[in-house]
Amino acid sequence: MTAKSDANYLFRVANLARVEGEGALRIRVRDGEVGEVELQIFEPPRFFEALLRGRAFTEAPDITARICGICPVAYQTSSCQAMEQVCEVELPEELRRLRRLLYCGEWIESHALHVYLLHAPDFLGYPGAVELAKDHRDVVERGLRLKKAGNALMTVVGGRAVHPVNVRVGGFHRLPTLDELRAVRADVARALDDAIATVEVTAGFDFPEVEHPHEYLSLRPDNGEYPIENGLIVATSGVTFPADDFEAHISEQHVARSNALHAKFDDADSYLVGPLARYSLNYDRLSPLARAAADKAGLGRTCRNPFRSIVVRSVELVQACEDALAILDSWDGAPDASVPVKPRAGVGHGVSEAPRGILYHRYQISDDGTIETARIVPPTSQNQPAIEADLRQVVESFIDLPEDVLALRCEQTIRNYDPCISCATHFLDMRIERE
Repeated sequence: MTAKSDANYLFRVANLARVEGEGALRIRVRDGEVGEVELQIFEPPRFFEALLRGRAFTEAPDITARICGICPVAYQTSSCQAMEQVCEVELPEELRRLRRLLYCGEWIESHALHVYLLHAPDFLGYPGAVELAKDHRDVVERGLRLKKAGNALMTVVGGRAVHPVNVRVGGFHRLPTLDELRAVRADVARALDDAIATVEVTAGFDFPEVEHPHEYLSLRPDNGEYPIENGLIVATSGVTFPADDFEAHISEQHVARSNALHAKFDDADSYLVGPLARYSLNYDRLSPLARAAADKAGLGRTCRNPFRSIVVRSVELVQACEDALAILDSWDGAPDASVPVKPRAGVGHGVSEAPRGILYHRYQISDDGTIETARIVPPTSQNQPAIEADLRQVVESFIDLPEDVLALRCEQTIRNYDPCISCATHFLDMRIERE
């Protein structure tokens, strides 16, 4: 059945896989005009902020890591930064670099998972990675090699690949040995070659001609690095602010259709965090290889086509592999695995760049280190309004497409963001009502 621009009827697409968590999409069309567009997240809230109250400040990294099995390092890093800030502790450069190395491992495994197993099948005409592997085994194997390299970095630095156990406020429980780090170098070097090939492959996909107008927000470090584990928050509007002022610019509100909060930045209609924002606001910070790969892919200095986010993620794979190799090759140890951290009463703020975008933590602790209040703002809640705006634009642009093709466009639109609705992949149920 073909979707006619003057028709009013309902069609439903169930069991959308390759997203993390449970939700539904409802779109109402009347006489060819798109009405309500609602991304409904009905997965029950897990109340981590409440669970943290009354716990010791040293427990935050291990507790918050359980929020997500794909990006636990992001939660550990943001929580550690917040606690270190309130306790007036600055991490030595050696430990900061080791934290970045761990984070690079997470970027590599997460981006590889999304690019190859969750997103690429959309562009190559397959329902999933299993079907893709039957015809393109080499493509899927490349993605698995990349993910394996990221997992290896997380294991050697973090203690294990999922929910690392070696992270603590003030650094790490133990330092990896030089032999342990040397043992993973070959995997990371191979991953760099695979990442460059990934950019070349994804740049060749067919992309809908769509651009969005969202405000972009990302971190931008003052040390000249590409943003991963720290930095000031910058926006395309020119606004710049530290983590301490996050809540002065970002507000959240409940909406009836979602158990996840919707975020708003200043007076912007919608804003976006994640690869497109990081790339567009930090193109000049890319490594030479990553920048060359981006230029060859035709991305330009900014990218506003959400469907090309898969190419930008691939460029960030190159960046993360290069950063990891640079740290591995220059690492000559550290005096200690951590620095002493004594609790003090106050409020601390932490931000880092999860693979999906800015992740903010704020904690108030007492003088004995007990957590009194906690606030966590993940990337997906910040991106929800932008996802809905993109869906509206896609439906309006392609409303006369056959229903199955339009449905695929909507599914791709959601997966452009690699939304982490929760730490598990279930399904998203989509309904489009035409009246």
